[in-house]
Amino acid sequence: MSTEPDPLARVFDRAFAELGRAREAVVPDLVPREVGRVRMVSTGIATVSGLPGAGFEELLAFPGGIAGIAFNVDEDEIGVVLLGDYWRLHAGDEVERTGRVMDVPVGDGVLGRIVDPLGRPLDGNGPVHSDQRLPIERPAAAIMDRAPVTVPLQTGIKVIDALIPIGRGQRELILGDRQTGKTAIAIDTILNQRGRDVLCVYCAIGQRASAVAKGIATLRERGAMDYTVVVVTEGNEPPALAYIAPYAATSIAEHFVESGRDVLIVYDDLTHHARAYRELSLLLRRPPGREAFPGDIFYIHSRLLERATRLRQELGGGSLTALPIIETEGQDISAYIPTNLISITDGQIYLSPTLFDLGVLPAIDVGRSVSRVGGKAQRAAYRAVAGDLKLAYAQFEELETFARFGARLDEDTRKTIEHGRRIRACLRQPEFAPVPVPAQITVLLALTAKLFDEVPLDRMVEAERAVQAAAAQIPADVCARFESAGDLSAADRDVIVGIARQALAQVWPAPGPVAGGAAAADEEP
Repeated sequence: MSTEPDPLARVFDRAFAELGRAREAVVPDLVPREVGRVRMVSTGIATVSGLPGAGFEELLAFPGGIAGIAFNVDEDEIGVVLLGDYWRLHAGDEVERTGRVMDVPVGDGVLGRIVDPLGRPLDGNGPVHSDQRLPIERPAAAIMDRAPVTVPLQTGIKVIDALIPIGRGQRELILGDRQTGKTAIAIDTILNQRGRDVLCVYCAIGQRASAVAKGIATLRERGAMDYTVVVVTEGNEPPALAYIAPYAATSIAEHFVESGRDVLIVYDDLTHHARAYRELSLLLRRPPGREAFPGDIFYIHSRLLERATRLRQELGGGSLTALPIIETEGQDISAYIPTNLISITDGQIYLSPTLFDLGVLPAIDVGRSVSRVGGKAQRAAYRAVAGDLKLAYAQFEELETFARFGARLDEDTRKTIEHGRRIRACLRQPEFAPVPVPAQITVLLALTAKLFDEVPLDRMVEAERAVQAAAAQIPADVCARFESAGDLSAADRDVIVGIARQALAQVWPAPGPVAGGAAAADEEP
């Protein structure tokens, strides 16, 4: 009988010896994890215990891929606002820390896309390609990093560009009752940025899906999606998504600003944002204040809008222009949220339901609207006519009230009222029809020269179109001066007024002297 060892046994012995040595060489790499438990789930919020190391605004991971942000960090529990389908969570579910704050993808890959505040695509065009992410909450630029607002942001809307101008880096509030055309002004402004090297971010906060779809369809039809990012939260989504939406949209915009680009951002609207934050705060049992809003409701909007600015040239010279929208009730601009935002922003555009009902569109109340910065950035060609135009329009509105009582008016008063009616007619503008700068200046100069005063009111639309079309005849050297900082010379004004006069002569014969004619005076107000 053979006494030699079995070859197979020798192989097993060597393998077991190698496994033993490998096992002894392994040093366990223990990774500690903090795992908490859900104690309670409510509408859009959850109370979590067992995460002693979690910090304020840290992102927490829930089962099913649902994320949440730590809002209330107390000694024994954490109040979390949920960013997903909160109805899928139950008491006892595990919660883990992520060690990071909420962020959003940024970069050129986001341009032309429709995303939610988490960066997830909503347009069906596949994932968003981005190799960089930014936190949604970022500090505003320091005062010494900011530059004065000196470059105009053309909206294409005559009444705004002439009387309530906006500069790049400004924060201009748009407010008014519901269904008065607030969103239409914002969409018009986005459409007018085509070819002006201004990127746009449109943030729809808690809007109806049909309203958002209509706005996006308009942007697509007119080619504006090429330079626009749309961030959307619908009204039936968790309130936390509506709360973080404007901050996420601002971070997307700031990436372009820091690379030296000019960006326009629209928040539509911050009324829904404030209500979503109020809902979350009351559910988390934070102390309510005026109108049940929490005490820091002013802070959430101020830290958002302070991020809009113009950077110094040493930092790239980019700018972020903000157009926040707010809804008033019963024309009450002295309510809590409107007054907060009026005090934060650099001016406001007020839309009057009275003007809207009269068919004066856009229904901008020039008397209640103001731009505290844009006048310094306004083109000199506008400044040459805007002052006289605003004064004449204010005088007309005051006199029109007396004319309604049937009072007998002297000849000068009749002329003032008729001239004001022509100003109002020229400041009307259809939706989604931005007017270029040369056409605007031609119409405004014709107004100040009172060339329209001989035209009947029912022919004003035709007359204005003729003047706008005639703006193409303005010499190139004069058009170049529209973009410069210098004032228009008397010769330039005479050339433009002469072109307008010729155009009007084809619509309404014998427009009369520059000062206006008898036809306007004879017409009853």
